[in-house]
Amino acid sequence: MDMKRVVGIVGAGVSGLAACKHAIDRGFSPVVFETDETIGGVWAHTLESTKLQAPTTSFRFSDMAWPASVTATYPGHREVMEYLRSYVCEFDLLKCIRFSSQVLGVEYLGVAEEEIMGWEQWSGGGKAFGAEKGGRWCLTIKDLKTGNIEVFQVDFLILCIGRHSGAPNIPEFPANKGPELFKGKILHSMDYSYMDNVSEFVKGKSVTVIGSGKSAFDIAAEVAKVNGTALPCTMIYRTKHWRVHKFSIWGFQLSYFYLNRISQLLLHKPGEGFLHYILASALSPLRWAITKLIEAYFKRSIPLQKHGMVPDYSFSFAMSSCLIAMLPEGFYDRVDEGSIVLKNSKRFSFCNDGIILEDANECIKSDIVILATGFRGDQKLRDIFTANWCRNIVAGSSDTSVPLYRECIHPRIPQLAIVGYSESLSDIYASERMANWITHFMAGGFQLPSIRCMEESVAEWAKYKSLYNGKYLRRSCISTVNIWFNDLLCKDMGCNPRRKKGFLAEWFQPYGPADYANLSLRQ
Repeated sequence: MDMKRVVGIVGAGVSGLAACKHAIDRGFSPVVFETDETIGGVWAHTLESTKLQAPTTSFRFSDMAWPASVTATYPGHREVMEYLRSYVCEFDLLKCIRFSSQVLGVEYLGVAEEEIMGWEQWSGGGKAFGAEKGGRWCLTIKDLKTGNIEVFQVDFLILCIGRHSGAPNIPEFPANKGPELFKGKILHSMDYSYMDNVSEFVKGKSVTVIGSGKSAFDIAAEVAKVNGTALPCTMIYRTKHWRVHKFSIWGFQLSYFYLNRISQLLLHKPGEGFLHYILASALSPLRWAITKLIEAYFKRSIPLQKHGMVPDYSFSFAMSSCLIAMLPEGFYDRVDEGSIVLKNSKRFSFCNDGIILEDANECIKSDIVILATGFRGDQKLRDIFTANWCRNIVAGSSDTSVPLYRECIHPRIPQLAIVGYSESLSDIYASERMANWITHFMAGGFQLPSIRCMEESVAEWAKYKSLYNGKYLRRSCISTVNIWFNDLLCKDMGCNPRRKKGFLAEWFQPYGPADYANLSLRQ
């Protein structure tokens, strides 16, 4: 085997599967290392009530539609897993995946840090596999079944480890106010999602859920379904987010307002020219009006004002920052009946028998506290690297977005790509486009610009994220500029970015994964 063709992929979630499939299409020999015993990533271990947050037209691979037997617009997690298994079988990916293989660390060997930092071109020559004396990535792998540790070397490494698993975000507390005081049980939502019988775990218990993300709403709804009004589930939140019951208003899908080409004209975009800038500025009142229209609809349809759950930021900000999510079915009905109690608090601490809301001086008695407080994706990304120089630069600083060119290439780390770290309203949509772009690059389809040019592009995208994502810029959300982003990838690959047939369809129909099926140089 030509060792230059060996590609290592870490993770067999949706991003890893897409990277594996496209690597095979380009003639490479990928090896996928997956810690779990199955594919699917976060979909393999999730809440029973979890379902898609995007319609099947958006959450799909470009070259495989959902089966006709799936008629729901937002299928549940079991259907999602079956779809992913079908994808693996369809393209014979299973032979490339090593399950129960934990990556203990990765390290770039063969070229010294000082030389790498002095390069003007990525990997020394702007190509995927580096200059003639380029190095290789060394992966230390632990077989979780046997305990054996092996070392693998690959010429290109693709990290598909995501940011919503593996490294739970546990809040810090002052001395004598932390979890050590609590006599009940404390667990993170990640641990809860791994349980086989959560109903028995929470039945007959006073449960408090901390958080305001999607998982907090889902867990609170599940607990309320089990315990009812006899033992209400308390949900403590700091920030109010837009949680909606559907992604349409008056029969019109929100994608017609945010995910078609005409909607891109309403936004300032990274690297836009003067005319785009003037047009986006001139159309800003229209964008404001659309936002207010959508907000008015959801305020009338959902009892947000009644329960004090109207967010402090606009709906368009939620869309551009990937902060939007679906409500569990009947959530506010359960709030009205009393099986869910909502509590807003900026500061809380633990006591012997529960949670103290410090700004309200109120004690919430609890048997179980579930921390739905998210994950430390940045730390997870840093920790996979052995060398300090990689750890120090891969995720950037806390006050800017992760410095990835085209959202997947770090300008200073050679022969490596990161797929699935940046967010979109449909992660599979964005991840597959990146995987397609990376494998096209690996096959010699194009060269990267100089490191200086890549860093300038990263800075442009950082400005966009600061403007439209605010304090959530670390999420690197590209949802409302997904078409603009995909256009850049297509142009790099020499493909036509206009994917639809006809003027009206091109400008007014929402874009989705199917529009990029069989993307090649000839299209």
